[in-house]
Amino acid sequence: MSKSNIKNDLLSGLTVALALVPEAVAFAFVAGVAPLVGLYAAAIVGFITAAIGGRPGMISGATGALAVVMVSLVAQHGVEYLFAAVVLMGLIQIVAGVFKLGKFIRIVPYPVMLGFVNGLAIVIFLAQLGQFKIPNADGSLSWLTGSDLFTMLGLVALTMAIIQFLPKLTKAVPSSLAAIVVVTLLVTLLDLPTRTVVDFLASMTGDVEASIAAGLPSFSIPMVPLNWETLSIIAPYSFILAAIGLIESLLTLRLIDEMTQTHGQSNKECVAQGTANIVTGFFGGMGGCAMIGQSMININSGGRGRLSGISAAVALMLFILFGAFLIEQIPLAALVGVMFMVVIGTFEWSSFRIIKKVPKHDAFVLILVSTVTVFTDLAIAVFVGVIVSALVFAWEHAKHIQANTRIDENGWKVYDLNGPLFFGSVSHFLEIFDQKNDPSDVVVEFKNARVVDHSGLEAIDALAERYEKEGKRLHIRHLSRECHTLLKQAGSLVEVNYLEDPDYQVATDKLD
Repeated sequence: MSKSNIKNDLLSGLTVALALVPEAVAFAFVAGVAPLVGLYAAAIVGFITAAIGGRPGMISGATGALAVVMVSLVAQHGVEYLFAAVVLMGLIQIVAGVFKLGKFIRIVPYPVMLGFVNGLAIVIFLAQLGQFKIPNADGSLSWLTGSDLFTMLGLVALTMAIIQFLPKLTKAVPSSLAAIVVVTLLVTLLDLPTRTVVDFLASMTGDVEASIAAGLPSFSIPMVPLNWETLSIIAPYSFILAAIGLIESLLTLRLIDEMTQTHGQSNKECVAQGTANIVTGFFGGMGGCAMIGQSMININSGGRGRLSGISAAVALMLFILFGAFLIEQIPLAALVGVMFMVVIGTFEWSSFRIIKKVPKHDAFVLILVSTVTVFTDLAIAVFVGVIVSALVFAWEHAKHIQANTRIDENGWKVYDLNGPLFFGSVSHFLEIFDQKNDPSDVVVEFKNARVVDHSGLEAIDALAERYEKEGKRLHIRHLSRECHTLLKQAGSLVEVNYLEDPDYQVATDKLD
């Protein structure tokens, strides 16, 4: 690693650490736990995944997607059950990595990826709007007005301007870090009336003396009964958390792959995420996964190696131990400006240009996933997008099975099939044949076709029965041997020609 890369990673990691503080605190409160539970999770998960994960440059920590699931468990059973659930969540994620389930993220279609990115950008943007509200005496929130609002907007605009234009002058220092430092100094020197990190912490806790300062996290086995009842309580949450965490992490990994033109290792990342969550569960953290916002800050600031994520985690822990008083003085406007630039950089603006050029079903999936991401959560949005894309694919390919007919030297009628035979094309497949007018012997040639699923086999069986009722015999040629056994249930209805029948090889994925 060159000196330039080391410098970029260290400075980028410091920038990320500054942005992690308010988000980790906010997500902790969403989950209903103390701020330090979120901060410890961000430091521990971030360090371990950066050190042993499958995607250098990706930042992990406490996230809102997980926090919204955790809040119910914490409210009903307490924080110790959350720690136990996070440990089990980690075990599940390790199992997913060991069995190489991470590679299935590659089946996510590109329109789903675009929808995921756009939806998440909107979610990040909407989350920042909360910083434009202040708490009232009765605990409610109201929007900033007057000079307070203009001061906030001005500082946000200044932050964004520095991030946008500083790289054109010099790239020696990450523009996001420079913007945070400049705006913080400006607010301090001019004594501008604007909210800082410590004000945010006080409003979240209701304690004017609140601080992020603390000691190192200590090892502790979650204080829950080790019995089946506890397992029945935490298992549903753990599976959901594991699924959401892996989906968000692997989609972020794939996005960074595209941005950096490199290739991450999805299964290795699954194991790293699981290991990190097990450790954080034993050290009083709320668990976590990849953070797309912080990952974009890191990549855009020049962070590419593992050192960027490691330095971010170490810096965050140092802030907790020694530098809390400095971090607490950072204006929220500076952090909001950084995140607004992340939104601009994350959103795929090209989708507006291509949406009229792509097939209508792809455009629909893109908009659907974006909408579901905003109003529910990432995992549901991705599942919905993949399912809708699969159904559209099945519908489109249902029309692709066709047949050419000819009479061979024996006087038998031959149907030369082309296309896939599966649940979506079964109806059209059966309509191709003319049982009443065909000769006594009929051949179905599968040389250019493929039986994809059990529905296809059932269709062949049903076709054989139709010809038998007409007193005719059906011959099957070039059907894969894996289908032969299943077709035995057709008995004498079908004559399967084994000559020249191929052995289909199962495709394997060796990238992971």
